[in-house]
Amino acid sequence: MHPIKTCADHDVCEVFTAEPETVARVRTRLATVDALRVAEFFKALSDETRLKMAIALCGERELCVCDLASAVGTTVANASHHLRVLRQSGLVKSRKAGKTVYYSLQDDHVRDFLSTAVEHGAEAILP
Repeated sequence: MHPIKTCADHDVCEVFTAEPETVARVRTRLATVDALRVAEFFKALSDETRLKMAIALCGERELCVCDLASAVGTTVANASHHLRVLRQSGLVKSRKAGKTVYYSLQDDHVRDFLSTAVEHGAEAILP
């Protein structure tokens, strides 16, 4: 009978030799990525309230601050704060109609990303 290996057995290579061609290819690809910008995107979504607001906007063309606040169970002031963070990160956009401010996702890329994340979260099986 063979011993069962745990995840810890697979976390570290037993051979410490990097492949120069692979490293060069990866570095070239990484040089084209604005990692700080992408990190800000994820940082904005790392808060549960902001994530819920973004997911709520996936299913609606746009929502006003009051509707979003009520839907996620927070105050209008708190919702406004979180929406400002989402707007500054480029995830949502806003428009004002009279005294009401409406928010929507920035574009279909954001909608697709969030939809995929929600779908993956529903399918994920943790060890």
